[in-house]
Amino acid sequence: MTAEARGEPQTVGELIRFWRLHRRLSQLELALDAEMSTKHLSFVETGRAQPSRQLLVHLSNHLDLPMSERNHLLLAGGFAPLYLDEPYDSEAMRLLRESLGRLLDAHMPNPALIVDGLWNLVDANDAASLLWRGVDPELMKPPLNMLRLSVHPGGLPSVSSMTAACSLPLIQRLRRTGRDNADQALVDLIDEVESYLPGKTPTVAAQQPMVTLELRTPLGPVRLFTLIATIGAPLEVTAASLAIETFLPADAESADRLRELASNDECRP
Repeated sequence: MTAEARGEPQTVGELIRFWRLHRRLSQLELALDAEMSTKHLSFVETGRAQPSRQLLVHLSNHLDLPMSERNHLLLAGGFAPLYLDEPYDSEAMRLLRESLGRLLDAHMPNPALIVDGLWNLVDANDAASLLWRGVDPELMKPPLNMLRLSVHPGGLPSVSSMTAACSLPLIQRLRRTGRDNADQALVDLIDEVESYLPGKTPTVAAQQPMVTLELRTPLGPVRLFTLIATIGAPLEVTAASLAIETFLPADAESADRLRELASNDECRP
């Protein structure tokens, strides 16, 4: 179905009105915030006035639009997009791709990977394969979704001490992102993975500063915690959605085992 057939906003005025209502702003509130008259804003929303490129960028800032939606708004207004939008494997992304590849390798022997905005695997170092060794083969069908892998009973919970509830903080954060960005694909994914969560939210008081998981390996258990990073100042839509997740050893014994696993051919997945 086309966006028009689904009833999605198409014109620049419809898009501005959609995002204004999504941000729960009245015309008066947005007009005051953007320092423009309510009459002018009304005319833009109804199509009686043609906004300039400068005004669309200005409104995008005050509506706090996602990078892709800023491009969408400008294109709807007849202007060139503000940000690049390239596939990760394109030539335009080569330098970033190579730098992130070096970052992944630098984390060895610790598992490290890159995911996109829907938490699909984009790239990973060799050690990351420890995370899906022995999981349900059905979950390995591309695109490999790391969020689904972390909560599905046949995923990480089947090869480690991790439970679906361990991913609750990330799931809650991604639900807020999906809601704020009107990202239906992300909302649908969260709806799916929430079905794997326990009926009751854990209420036990925290005993340590972060969640850890005990991953089963040929050399014995390895305790890990995760660190998630993003690109600081992206100017490209795909780059803005990337997240780098590193699994770090939670103790010295786990660090030693990760090093031994990386150096032992027989232990590599």
